[in-house]
Order: sequence, then C-alpha cells, then structure tokens
Amino acid sequence: MEAIASQSLELSNEEVKRYSRHVIMPEIGIEGQKKLKGSSVLLIGTGGLGSPTALYLAAAGIGRMGIVDYDVVDETNLQRQVIHGMSTVGISKLDSAEKRLLDLNPDIQIDKYNVPLTSDNALEIMEPYDVVVDGTDNFPTRYLVNDACAKLGKPNVYGSIFRFEGQLSVFYSDEGPCYRCMFPEPPPPGLVPSCAEGGVLGILPGTIGTMQATEAIKLLLGIGDPMIGRMLLYDALEMSFTTIKVRKNPECPICSAKKEEIELIDYEQFCGMPAHDHSLYGASEDEEESPVNEISVTELKAKLDAGEDIVIVDVREPHEWEIAKIDTERAVFIPKGQIQHAKDAVLAGREQESETVLAQIPHDKPVYALCRSGKRSQDSIEFLTEAGYDDSKLTNITGGILAWADAIDPTLPKY
Repeated sequence: MEAIASQSLELSNEEVKRYSRHVIMPEIGIEGQKKLKGSSVLLIGTGGLGSPTALYLAAAGIGRMGIVDYDVVDETNLQRQVIHGMSTVGISKLDSAEKRLLDLNPDIQIDKYNVPLTSDNALEIMEPYDVVVDGTDNFPTRYLVNDACAKLGKPNVYGSIFRFEGQLSVFYSDEGPCYRCMFPEPPPPGLVPSCAEGGVLGILPGTIGTMQATEAIKLLLGIGDPMIGRMLLYDALEMSFTTIKVRKNPECPICSAKKEEIELIDYEQFCGMPAHDHSLYGASEDEEESPVNEISVTELKAKLDAGEDIVIVDVREPHEWEIAKIDTERAVFIPKGQIQHAKDAVLAGREQESETVLAQIPHDKPVYALCRSGKRSQDSIEFLTEAGYDDSKLTNITGGILAWADAIDPTLPKY
C-alpha cells in the first residue's frame, strides 16, 4: 500500500536527533520521518482512546494534529484519560491536551475544534487531514465519521472499548470495507450500555489507543499490513487477541455508492440515541421533553419525609448498590436487565418467568425508578409500561443517585 502522507518536509539536525530511533530503522529512515513531519491526523476525541493515540502520534513526529472535543476534564476521566491530570480538571480537554502535547513535542502544529462533530461540519473539519482516528464512544458519531471518511476518501482508524474488551480496525472504503459493511444498522437504543454505565478497565483504552496510533503511522508511511478488511478483538481478562475478516458489502449504501452521492444524515435519529451529552445527569433545557413522568430528588425527598406510601425501584447493578444507595426501607433493588427480561416474557406470553421480578413492583402504588444518572431508569419505566403497568403511576428520578448525592446526601460517593 502506498504512503498516505500528503507531503515530505525537511528535518533539522535537532529533529534527526530527536527521532534517531526511527531514522535508524530501514522501514522508516530519514525519508519516512520526513513524511511523518509532512503528515496530518485528525483525532475525534481526547478521551480514553484519544489520549494515548495523541501522545504517541505527537511523540512520533506527526507534523499536524487536529483534535475535535468540546468536553472539560473531570476527575472521573483520570482513571483512563492519561493525557489529562489533576492540574487541568475543570478546563477544556482541548486546552489540557494541547498543553501536554506541546510539552512532549513543541514542534507539532495542533488545530483545536471545540465543537461537537455534526453532519454540518464534519466534511469541513476532516477534509484537510490525511488520516482520521475515531476515538468516540457513541454510535451516532461512529456512523458519521464512517460516512464522512467514505465521502472524502480518507481512512478511518477505528477503536472501541467496553469493560475488558476492545476492537480495532481500519475502515477505508477506497481499499476495503467500511464500518457499515460490518455494522449496517446500529443496535437498538439502550441495548449497549455506555462506559459510564458499564465501566471500563482504565488500561484498556491505552492498549487499543496505542494500536490506533500504530495503524495511523503504518498508513501514513505505507508500511506493513494495515488492518483494512480485518478487525482485531482483544480480551484483557484472557489476554487474547482474535482477528476476524471483514468483507466489503457490494450492497453497502455508503461504500458501494459514488462519493458525490453519499449524504450525511441525522445520525441521532438513525441510531435513536443522542451523540453528545455533556450534563452530568438529567436533560438540558434544550433537549426534548422526557417521554416519561419525572421527579427531582428534592421532591422525592419531600415525599419520603412525609411518609408517603411509595416504592423506589433502583435499577442499577448490584456492585453499584454497594457504592452508594438511598437509605430507605421503601427501596427495592432490581437491575434493569431483569426488568427488561420480565417485560419480554410478558409480551411473549410467558408470564411465569416474570413473576419473581414483577411481584416486587406494585401496580397500586406510585413507583419511582432510580439509576446512576436517569437513563437506565427511564428505559426501565418504558419496559414496565410495555409489561402492563399504568404509566401514570411510574416516575423517573431525574439525575439518579448522582443528583441525590449532590442535593440531598453529599456524604455519598459519586462514580
């Protein structure tokens, strides 16, 4: 495969010294390092995946790096987002990343895009770069990055992480399949929990992110065998790597079409889920009205203090209950997955399978659903409605246990 680097720039004596461990390798050499200096990479996100990718690309001498991110550094990021630190908590991730990258290599150019990536701006942002690295954590942006890369003819270095497992591939429609060839449709909303809901081993994005940086460099230099047409599956618990083939779909609506015919769509509508959520919990004033009844934690506390006959259904996982929970005898603990299974059993006419779970949730009392931040509890209310519960008696606790810790019981740990 030919090198993708857009140009080759001369190296100073200081740069030759800096990259000496590269230039003595015949696969890279002086000419290869010149190509890296003349190359450009766009990183979508400076989170778990973007952190190690950005650090190693900067150290390698990539001449120009664009970064798209509009989040701020939070303490919960530091377990895995190693480009940030305590000194940058509360500031823009872009500014935090820029500070660290320029300390690592002051000779690189950094372009900052402090905006969400959307169908309106994706092509303009991506067009100047040789390679795009996808470090996102949501399906709408993954499909957007894929489609925009296909339209622009750019390789998309893909990574994905969850709990102890990671994925790596290069989707490059000019040379092989795209993301839609493997995943034509997104999963149903709520089926795949986010890292905030399911967790992620802090080291995992380091493993996948450094491999994304490796693939980007291979593409830029035209060396080795890039992961085009293949996907690497990594299991950290087993320390196993499995490679599967990904074939180009001749009927793929994206990579089988002419570039000028590819249109960027409303990916949030396509995936049935939001792409961007900056609030710690709950919905912003600009978001659509919730499809279920809602109550604030202060209103809930008032009902508990008044002794009202209510039931709180905490739909988090058991290990989350051990971290923090509302101290009341009126709470029952049933994970969202059990409620979903019970709903499916009812709809399939297998009511006996649902009795153990649904017997804990009364039909004749107000029921308030609780999770970490309000999303899983909302899903659980919708499941109960489908299972035959009166939706007027079901209410979502906005902001979940995080809001309760902020407004009611600050002694609770937040996670």
